[in-house]
Amino acid sequence: MRGSIHVRCVMVFSQFQNIKKKDDYMTTPNIHIKNPKPTKIKQFANPEPKEWLAKDLSKGLYADWKFPSVSDGNGVRGSLFVSGCMFHCHNCFNASIWNFNNGKPFTKDVQDKIIQDLSHSYVQGLTLLGGEPFLNTNILIPLIDRVRKELPTKDIWSWSGYTWEELLKDSDDKLEMLSKLDVLVDGRFDERLKAGDHPFRGSSNQRIIDVPASLKQHKLIKLME
Repeated sequence: MRGSIHVRCVMVFSQFQNIKKKDDYMTTPNIHIKNPKPTKIKQFANPEPKEWLAKDLSKGLYADWKFPSVSDGNGVRGSLFVSGCMFHCHNCFNASIWNFNNGKPFTKDVQDKIIQDLSHSYVQGLTLLGGEPFLNTNILIPLIDRVRKELPTKDIWSWSGYTWEELLKDSDDKLEMLSKLDVLVDGRFDERLKAGDHPFRGSSNQRIIDVPASLKQHKLIKLME
């Protein structure tokens, strides 16, 4: 009797071991894969000229108005963040406002508030960010025109995922807005080219461009390195 019980116990233990080994194998299916290829990360989108247009994409929304600001250009500034971007740069700092439908309506009251804040004598200018400013020309060109008319001593900076060269080949509204700027910080954010502690660019491919000088001389003139 004791012998038969012993045999049955050995058989059950052996079966349990076999099941455990099978389960272990099933829960580690990648253990036999050698040198798997890493997933290639798409860093950003690259549009064709005039592929993306504000008239098709912009919903006339903005994400935030930051005042005062001292990190988005020279001096004390006001920084307007518009909604919507198609570049989708990997690890973008403002990925939460890529969606053109996220934000608040850019009303006359908002525009009035911006003008009021910028009118202080200690403020150097206005900065346009996003999102993508050049895909929101429908709300930004009228704002720029008003700043130029009512506050002519203030300068205007803009960041953009577009490069200088791309903007020169793009739609009329983008060219019009470009011509009204003082400074453009151009190009996609590329985390592979991080710019360290540079105050005005996130990656070293981006350039800080003197817009009036560049347009006048028909070549790119940097405001600073």
